[in-house]
Amino acid sequence: MSLTAYSADDTPSEHTDLTLTPLRRVSRDDLAGDAVRTARGLLGTLIVRHDGSQRLVARIVETEAYAGPTDRASHARAGRTPRTAVMFGPPGHAYVYLIYGMHHCLNVVCGPDSEAAAVLIRAVEPVSGLTRMRERRGQGAGPAARLAAGPARTCQALGIDRTLSGLDLVSDERLWLALDPAAPSAAPDIVSGRRIGVDYAGPGWADRPWRFGLARSAALSKPFTLSR
Repeated sequence: MSLTAYSADDTPSEHTDLTLTPLRRVSRDDLAGDAVRTARGLLGTLIVRHDGSQRLVARIVETEAYAGPTDRASHARAGRTPRTAVMFGPPGHAYVYLIYGMHHCLNVVCGPDSEAAAVLIRAVEPVSGLTRMRERRGQGAGPAARLAAGPARTCQALGIDRTLSGLDLVSDERLWLALDPAAPSAAPDIVSGRRIGVDYAGPGWADRPWRFGLARSAALSKPFTLSR
């Protein structure tokens, strides 16, 4: 799958405005592939968040794939629970969870219905609504590229929390995925490496290179040590 061909080679523009631009939504079929394929394909895709008063837009630059119950690093490894039930549903829904009792993380459910695969959104670049994102992050200055360079920062900047878990990213107006109208035709330059913070998964799972990023983006959460 290739939802987009965007390749980030500079910092995000603070003057780009997609506030009112019609955007083409990502379809459920686009998200029905396996987690690794979807994680790569989501790079360059836009996240659109309407917070009740303003549309915020950010470009996905880093993702991690989680393959479902067989993946020892996945929340689905313990089977269906009240928290993970959304992962076992059809693709295209948001799975939002809390870490350390304070930070939210956004995942896109993918794969066939009941497979429980998901893609963690690890970092995004602000595209539109930068002022609001700075307010949410409590940062009035600093590089725009670092504003949402991490899964918790992404959710804070976009105002995403557990109240949005289970939301349909294909049809809802509060949070959805869109194709980038400015994406160039060239194939994206993607790097890959080990997932972060999953050493508990043990050999064979902790070291899988299922973290993906746009190679030249300044918004990556951490450097990649294993490329392509």
